[in-house]
Amino acid sequence: MCLEATPPPSPSVTRRGVLAGAAALAGTVAAGGTAAAAAGTTAGSSSPADAPRGGNPAGGDLVIRGGTLLDPATGEVTENAVVVIEGGTVRAAGREGAVAVPQGARTLDADGQWVLPGLVDAHIHLSTAAEARDAVRKGATSARSGSTTFYQDIAVRELARHSPDLAPRLTAAGVFVTPDLGDTLLADPDLTPLVRLKDGVRSAEALRRVVEVNLARGADVIKTRVNERAGLPEQDPLAQVYSYEQLAEIVAAARRRGKGVLCHSYSEKGCHDAVTAGIRSLEHGAFVGERTLVEMRRRGTYFTPTLSAIAGMIDSPNPILAERGRTYLPLLKRAVLAAHELGVPLAAGTDSSGGTVRPIGREVELMRSAGLSALDAIRTATTGAARLLGVERTVGRLARGFAGDAVLVSGDPLTDVTLLKQPTTVIRAGLPT
Repeated sequence: MCLEATPPPSPSVTRRGVLAGAAALAGTVAAGGTAAAAAGTTAGSSSPADAPRGGNPAGGDLVIRGGTLLDPATGEVTENAVVVIEGGTVRAAGREGAVAVPQGARTLDADGQWVLPGLVDAHIHLSTAAEARDAVRKGATSARSGSTTFYQDIAVRELARHSPDLAPRLTAAGVFVTPDLGDTLLADPDLTPLVRLKDGVRSAEALRRVVEVNLARGADVIKTRVNERAGLPEQDPLAQVYSYEQLAEIVAAARRRGKGVLCHSYSEKGCHDAVTAGIRSLEHGAFVGERTLVEMRRRGTYFTPTLSAIAGMIDSPNPILAERGRTYLPLLKRAVLAAHELGVPLAAGTDSSGGTVRPIGREVELMRSAGLSALDAIRTATTGAARLLGVERTVGRLARGFAGDAVLVSGDPLTDVTLLKQPTTVIRAGLPT
């Protein structure tokens, strides 16, 4: 799993050009200085999640009326609800009659439907504008990148800020910190000296270099690995590629800039080394054991199992991958339930890549089938994932001050979570997609 190869960008693409290109892609290079703002702001600068760099608010005005509203934080269900979104942000939400509706406001009739906050995909690889839009249409209005080959996720993040209906609000990971960078060495001139390393990116200096280049490019988090990939038949997902000491070096380099680390992992030893090295979240983790889960609970380390990616291998035409899927999925479901019962925080992630975007609702379905209640499964893709991304004050609920992101489904998801796989409508920052 994790990341398909994609062609390198044009050699003319620079750090600033990533942002200017994203603005152009969004169709926002127009009057008002937006292009200048995009091109003249470095990728390392910070701004609010949905604030466009041109200074104008991104988002629409909309009133969602008549549906049944679910608040994942409390489990409260409000029938005949009204959600008022202004400028892409929720201004009020509650029962009809208790919420003032602006005169002449654009209204979406949700009668007979359930209304939930937009879902969060905490592990996804978005390399194209088409993938970004597809993720939104399938319900993921916020997401965390699992890395891209040439910093496409940073451009997607900027696209989302200018045109939120075209991309999920994205926490970008930049490029993978992995022993063999391959053509990713061409992603930034500051990475090219690493091509001469005989053993790849393994020394403390090389590990720090990749982290530092990522952060200079504007990455919000760092992605690394401790094991080989499960999705490549020639690799052994239980083989360890980085030691505890190497992982600790990566974590320390990220922490110096206030960033967390997500770690691709499978074996119990690899999982334990990654967790004790100080990672923020454990990805995949099919063979994670009880001692590591206990340590994760103690440290507050998140578990993003990417169940749908593992389940997807079952249908692979490659017999090795199909067998891995059949073997790993039940193990991973047991690990998810054990983690939940121990109090380890869970986050939903699809690990979509290579042009195929899985609906985040499928991950919720598999969380439910692992033994979580419907509400707890929904929380892994709302409030739980929002806390992992550090956006819990603006994402994961439809309450005053939160993002105007919503998914509408045709029935009660507390009875049937599979409804989340096919939303009837998705709203991103007050804009129907």
